[in-house]
Amino acid sequence: MFVVTLSFAANKAAAPRHMDGHNAWIRRGFDDGIFLMTGSLQPAAGGVVIAHNITRPALEARLGEDPFVAENVVSPAILEIAPGRTDARLDFLKA
Repeated sequence: MFVVTLSFAANKAAAPRHMDGHNAWIRRGFDDGIFLMTGSLQPAAGGVVIAHNITRPALEARLGEDPFVAENVVSPAILEIAPGRTDARLDFLKA
């Protein structure tokens, strides 16, 4: 599984122009069964995505399709996690 931080970058002011495309990108991630959670980094620092069922190269390619990444609104950083111990509700992450 992966935790992706999307930290605001040099072109942060362009976020409103690309918000519809970014939201469509997020919807596609959920529809494809890749995204488990998205949210905002507080206070107003960017966003975060928790993803699974994808390889790192495929995730990197998917991130490149996000208008926020493509237009330098945010800069992504990927943390790869190999789940060990989980709450029973999250056991599917260990598969």
